[in-house]
Amino acid sequence: MDVNERIKKQLESYPVLLYMKGTPDFPQCGFSAKTVSILRATGAKFAYINIFEDPEIREGLKAYSSWPTFPQLYVNGELIGGCDIAVELYESGELQKILSEAGAPAPAAQ
Repeated sequence: MDVNERIKKQLESYPVLLYMKGTPDFPQCGFSAKTVSILRATGAKFAYINIFEDPEIREGLKAYSSWPTFPQLYVNGELIGGCDIAVELYESGELQKILSEAGAPAPAAQ
């Protein structure tokens, strides 16, 4: 399976997927940490892939998305953007709507 097929399969497997440096509990760059923080603040469920564990995905994703930097946030297979865009969408309330429509809603208030 070539790298583009692997990326497509990953994107099809998770409604919300963050390609990041490190893991949510141990991010290895400030931008990845900020994006995780925003996703956690929404309460939405998300999957992640640590690009440092798979150099082929790391390089292939840059070409696949035409986006050279990480993190990269995908919702329903569509690239939403990186950290700055995620911050803007979160602050405007738009990220919460996008995540809810993707089937990754925040938990109901108790």
